[in-house]
Amino acid sequence: MAAGLQAAAPKPADTEEAARLQIFLDRMNFSPGKIDGHYGAFTLKALALYRESIGEQQAAEAPGKKHEKRGAKPNVEGLDLGSVNPVFIDYTVTDEDVQSAGELPRAIPQQAKLKWLPYQNVAEAVAEKFHCDQGYFAKLNPGKTSALKTGDQVRVPNVPPFDLASVKEAAEKDRAAAKEKAPPKESSPPSSLSVKVDIKTNMLQVRDGEKLVAAYPVTVGSKQTESPIGDWVVKEITRLPFFRYDEMMLNHGERSSNFYNLAPGPNNLVGVVWIALNKKGIGLHGTSEPDSIGRSASHGCVRLANWDAARLAERLTPGVPVSIH
Repeated sequence: MAAGLQAAAPKPADTEEAARLQIFLDRMNFSPGKIDGHYGAFTLKALALYRESIGEQQAAEAPGKKHEKRGAKPNVEGLDLGSVNPVFIDYTVTDEDVQSAGELPRAIPQQAKLKWLPYQNVAEAVAEKFHCDQGYFAKLNPGKTSALKTGDQVRVPNVPPFDLASVKEAAEKDRAAAKEKAPPKESSPPSSLSVKVDIKTNMLQVRDGEKLVAAYPVTVGSKQTESPIGDWVVKEITRLPFFRYDEMMLNHGERSSNFYNLAPGPNNLVGVVWIALNKKGIGLHGTSEPDSIGRSASHGCVRLANWDAARLAERLTPGVPVSIH
């Protein structure tokens, strides 16, 4: 770009149309990640995979920064974007939203003293509920998000909300069932579902037989702690997990006696869901930082935004194959 020249900021109408596409894809379970009103890389990847799922074998549009800089609108021909109407809705902050936020120290030793790892503020809770980038949420609600309280009305993306309360209820049912030690259920036909994690595109695909039925953006391991290439299976699904924070394990794959047990909560480092694989210490899981999806490397696991991890967990059962390649 020539000196002194700056790219024009996207117009409000342009960001709304980008958000409309992101919301459409999110509703179809082809997640663009956080909704931010931009035609970013994950939006383009999700769009290409959605088109594949409906039988359109066209070449995927190459995602890249040029799309974001130019504000180029991707080909949306044939998509029922009119079903996303309105793009944004008014939402009234609830007592539950307010109660889900609290003090959260930054240091791990202090976090380990807590019995629950809450949202840091109400704005974070509401933004995550509606799969929304926090900065974009603030732009949708100028001057309103710094001190939200019960009864305040805010503008949010028109997506099915991520319900933390439902995750809590499911976790309680899981714990109750484990205590009862119920007899094994009658054998049922094996699931036809499978999961594929593409470490090059940072996209996780869910297939029912040969049919692609869902896709979510992910973060995979770094060069130092790579995600384990190979074919695995889901071993166990834990909602609202505790997390054993062990730097030796995280950085070198070896357990040590120097660790901290972190309580459950949306700001637990593995988020609200842990989907264990039959590979020790490795799983598909949520995150305390949805902004990090696709942008920073994990410690070998596969990380999703909490809302996507919760949706993925609803589909899976122990024994579902997971391919990481």
